[in-house]
Amino acid sequence: MNRRDMIKGLGWGAAAGTLGWWAVPSATAAANDNDRGPEQKGEAPITITKVKPILTCPQGQRLTVVKVETSEPGLYGVGCATFNQRPLPVKAAVEEYLDPFAKGRDVDNIEDIWQTAYTSSYWRNGPVLNNALSGLDQALWDIKGKRAGMPVYQLLGGKCRFAVDTYTHSHGQDLEELEESVRRNMEEGFRHIRIQLGGYGSPHLSEKPHFKKHGFGKPSDGFMEPGPYLRMTPKMFEHIRNAVGQEIELLHDVHERVPPIEAITLLKELEQYHPFFIEDPFPPESNGYFKRLRQQTSVPVAMGELFNNPHEWVGLMTDRLIDFIRVHISQVGGLSVARKMASLGEWFDVRSAWHGPADVSPVGHAANAHLDLAIPNFGVQEMVHFTDATREVFPGTPTVKNGYMYVNEAPGLGIDVNEELAKKHPLPDHPGYWRPLRQRDGSFVRP
Repeated sequence: MNRRDMIKGLGWGAAAGTLGWWAVPSATAAANDNDRGPEQKGEAPITITKVKPILTCPQGQRLTVVKVETSEPGLYGVGCATFNQRPLPVKAAVEEYLDPFAKGRDVDNIEDIWQTAYTSSYWRNGPVLNNALSGLDQALWDIKGKRAGMPVYQLLGGKCRFAVDTYTHSHGQDLEELEESVRRNMEEGFRHIRIQLGGYGSPHLSEKPHFKKHGFGKPSDGFMEPGPYLRMTPKMFEHIRNAVGQEIELLHDVHERVPPIEAITLLKELEQYHPFFIEDPFPPESNGYFKRLRQQTSVPVAMGELFNNPHEWVGLMTDRLIDFIRVHISQVGGLSVARKMASLGEWFDVRSAWHGPADVSPVGHAANAHLDLAIPNFGVQEMVHFTDATREVFPGTPTVKNGYMYVNEAPGLGIDVNEELAKKHPLPDHPGYWRPLRQRDGSFVRP
């Protein structure tokens, strides 16, 4: 059996969005054929013919996915390149740079393509180029899984667990409303719940700002004072712990909203409530504070949502200064990078907690989950409830039941994108950026 016959047997000419159509060739035929490489068989390798971005917004977030088409009719892959705050530069990077760079390259050579594309801009590790590269990288893993007739987690070593344990979010403007949200999530089967009183930094607790009366900034700029948040957060933990006991794992996101030295004091206060982890106590620019933090408290720390560059995470992991690595996988360059990061973490007792809110596309969630299934040092996975419209645009989106995430068992990432439906959800007119947040006098607060 030659390669073209095998491809026909796998059915890659099926309609877009159809899952579960594969057929594995006989073991004898596959073994005889696989003893020789494409060159020995006189066959040309399957190559990339087009790399294109698909932008859509079915759920209020600006999602960017990349579709990689190949020289084999009907064979393609999809990958996540979502940078919600800057989707248009990612689109340009894919169309104007990665597409001409990748055309004609062998789809089998994922690592070589990643390394050469990574350095093709000379300067690297920026979020725009990393996201574009992630879309290409994840799509190539999707293609490799389809060609192998296996889900991607099998290519990564197979399952280490039956499903992916997740955490969800509970918010409330006051303690009673927050408690109600926590109890609802417990009833749905979640064992890990992130609690937040209002928005990040509880800005609703702050008094009216002075800077607006003096015409500083813009009227739409947000306002937050650290003091009310720092005083109320321990009370929030105390209330929820007393309400639901010790069996539920509680998480919380500081979101870099307070000065580092005050974040250290906060985490010390929260230690008595046994949080599963506290996320992003410092911004990446203040990584030097982690040594001070580790010396003063044993509260587990998750870090990395804003990371783009290996220099931001390698030292924190190898010095055992964090407990969970929490990068947005497309921001660091894709699945190829994240699996190496997970391997590094295994040797330094750092577990995974990949970024997984609504501004990670369903394709990105699928990539997260395939990696989660295969790595021994998995910690927990952030999840989001996708709307019906989103699931229609992305058939095969992972499902969550009783707090566990399940992937589609089709070959590859098990997910597709319906391009025609995607067009019905164009990006909003607003270009996408974090609204400035300020203190009373107008001083900015990091997001």
